[in-house]
Amino acid sequence: MDTSLISSQTVELVSLLTGQNLRKKDITPPLLFLAGLVTVLLGVIHADGTVSAEETQRLRAILTELIPANNSLRQLVMPMVKGVRDRQVYKKLQELLALTACFSEEEKLLLISFGYQMSAADGTIDDREKQYLTIIANRLGIEGRYLTVLEASFSSQAISDTAALAEVHSLLDPAQFQSLDSLFVRAASHIIEHLPAKPKQQNARKHSVSSYQELKRFHEYRQQLNAVCQQLYLTLRDGIDRNVLSPNLTEEITKISRKLESQRFRVAVVGEFSKGKSTLLNALLGEEIQPVRDIPCSGTVTVLKYGPQQRVICKYKNGREEEISPQQYQEKASISEEAALGSFGDEIVNSEIQEIIFEHPNLELCSNGVEIIDTPGLNEHAERTLVTEQVLKTTDAVIFLTNAQNALTKTEQELLLYLKKELNPGKDDEAAKNIFVLVNFADLLRREGSRQQVKVKVENFVKQPKLIAGENRIHFISAQSALDATLDGTENEYVKSFQDFTKSLEQFLTVERGAIALNQSAAGLKQIINTGCDELNQYREMLEGKLTISQGDKAKIFEQIAEASGRDVKIRLLAGELIEQSVEESVESWNEWLEGLGERLIAKSDRWTSEHSHMWSQNELTKDYSDQFVRDITQEIEDWATKKVQSILQENMGDLNSQINEDIDAIRQEFQKFDKQLSSNLVSQFNNLAIAGNFGGIGTSGSTIASSISQIEDGGLMGGLGIGAAVGAALLFLTGLGFIGVILGGLAAGVGGGLGWGFLDGDTVKAQIKEKVCELGFQKFDESSESIFDKIHERIIAVFEERVETSSGAIAQAMSLWENLLEQQEKRDRQNQAECEAQKVWLADKRRELQEIESQIEAVLNQGAK
Repeated sequence: MDTSLISSQTVELVSLLTGQNLRKKDITPPLLFLAGLVTVLLGVIHADGTVSAEETQRLRAILTELIPANNSLRQLVMPMVKGVRDRQVYKKLQELLALTACFSEEEKLLLISFGYQMSAADGTIDDREKQYLTIIANRLGIEGRYLTVLEASFSSQAISDTAALAEVHSLLDPAQFQSLDSLFVRAASHIIEHLPAKPKQQNARKHSVSSYQELKRFHEYRQQLNAVCQQLYLTLRDGIDRNVLSPNLTEEITKISRKLESQRFRVAVVGEFSKGKSTLLNALLGEEIQPVRDIPCSGTVTVLKYGPQQRVICKYKNGREEEISPQQYQEKASISEEAALGSFGDEIVNSEIQEIIFEHPNLELCSNGVEIIDTPGLNEHAERTLVTEQVLKTTDAVIFLTNAQNALTKTEQELLLYLKKELNPGKDDEAAKNIFVLVNFADLLRREGSRQQVKVKVENFVKQPKLIAGENRIHFISAQSALDATLDGTENEYVKSFQDFTKSLEQFLTVERGAIALNQSAAGLKQIINTGCDELNQYREMLEGKLTISQGDKAKIFEQIAEASGRDVKIRLLAGELIEQSVEESVESWNEWLEGLGERLIAKSDRWTSEHSHMWSQNELTKDYSDQFVRDITQEIEDWATKKVQSILQENMGDLNSQINEDIDAIRQEFQKFDKQLSSNLVSQFNNLAIAGNFGGIGTSGSTIASSISQIEDGGLMGGLGIGAAVGAALLFLTGLGFIGVILGGLAAGVGGGLGWGFLDGDTVKAQIKEKVCELGFQKFDESSESIFDKIHERIIAVFEERVETSSGAIAQAMSLWENLLEQQEKRDRQNQAECEAQKVWLADKRRELQEIESQIEAVLNQGAK
């Protein structure tokens, strides 16, 4: 509906019909459709000169079904019916055309459909009623074929033109109206329920959307590299069993192998309600797995993954798991229609479900190492939004859905900016490469001009500097059309466009994400091999008498092991003191910040806006203001964290880092002394182990890889323990405070809609609603401020603990090197000359084995790079 086409004549007419003094901005799509609907229905009722009881009852039933009791439009129904009847608008074609001037083809067909249903209310379609509807339909530009379908549908006649029936189904698909208002969705659903089923094209040939060849090849390379891991493990295990190599070498290999075995690409589907997330997932998988409704239905995180047999596992927040049937899955993965349409319900908040895992053996995309995550959505409910935010932390790529008929609304633009920030923390100056924007329902843009306008709008926003980068990140699709064709085994332009998207996603996952993961794992394995070779060389020098550990040296080594252990304890104690100090300083800063919070938020409320009318959509208006209150208070907290808490953390983390660096440098200096005295290579081994440890811990998510790389580039554990990376983590840890929305999630419900102010001055009503929102918002925030700060406290602790664990790992590796040196010397002391010569042969064989394994690693990487 193009509301820009609303004329002054239309505004005046609707004002007369409702008995209200309306302005253009008060004429909303639901109000305008209601005026047109009442006019057409009354026209049909009066066309034959009689008003039957069935027709009166049908009129009342339709209006009651379309307009819920808590909707502000309900109070206008009777005045509008009286106004249309008294003015006999249904007889004045020009006035009806004024009411429908901004209607789309689909909306006009929806309107006339109700006319045919009303005509059949008394059992038959009277010729005069049919003639009335035909005249109106001709002036509205509705095809005669569609009228024939409607007449046959509501009079229970056979329909020979199945193509026209299919077209009517497509035009009245509730998805067509999701960008307008739930009234349109209910209206379209009502008509569709009374039409014969949409004819299905049958075709025995089945095909999948994509063969996913690149993913299959990557999967093979990953398996090959993991096989190399196993070979390297056995080679080094032999040396460990002989007390020649350090046990932590195989520990690091095990970490890398587990990563390779469990490595999966995680792709999240994100978007607001009505963008077609579930349909997209079904199209990706080539099977109708996800429940699809015309209202928000994703009530929890659903992970679709490969499994040897089809089964559904429900995981609860208390740790319990149970296998459920596919039918139960459809129920548990959805929220009730009442809760979804109400939008303020507590149903999802009280849910005990953590996530639902759907395993299937025949989902080709998932069988190639991809897990698809159906998120609960953003901006539907605070708790569902928070769940989605948590999912993003372990996601490789995000598919962002928007509706072609209302592409990239202001809210969606804000969501895209938010996603870019969440998926790529600390990279504000870089564009994100892991976001794909899908413009769904492209088949509903029937005019080339409309398609070009949407394309320009989307590209202008998405391709702006520092937002989204990479080839083929925008795709115009129709998930439903692609799914239908896939299930029918047919081809159409939307299957092709969908395949273009899946190829782009596949290219990103394998080349821009997967290749990094393989290279990082390979680099970690090479570092382990280097360390193994260094230790083998060290033992060879002992066998040749070039390296000997005296009793005095042994005593010093035992001292160094004890001292290293003491350093670890000292660092942990210091971290505890700094945590306590950081919390105390943050509490003091928090209390100072609270003093002026109320005044700042009230001042910001002057800038709150909403597209909803204070007269007909007070619920929606109140929700918009409530969302903006939550947004503003969240931003206030993040600003406080940026200016105050980050400063506190930077200073205290600096103290901890200084102590860690001092201790690591001391350990390194001791290694250097021994190297200089004994011609050993302990410093080199320490460096290799530290770097291998970093690589061994990488995952497939961009943030984890970036963290490892930045730590290494910043000097790694041997170059200051990556101070920049640690401080960066501390400075970022307070972004995305989604839990604020959960705490204040019932705000709109508490304020309440339909406050009886609908016919006061608009500015006065809006000011009063803002005042109520602020009043209740402050109350809820005061009640919850302690729990909010507890969350911040938890994050402060987590930052320090992560840093301590990193340093502890480095110190443990240093102790392992000292212990291995002692074990090698003890082994040498027990051997005679013949045994030493045999050991030299064994060492040469082991070096050759390690070199061969390194060549195999290079071969896997080179094969993957082709």
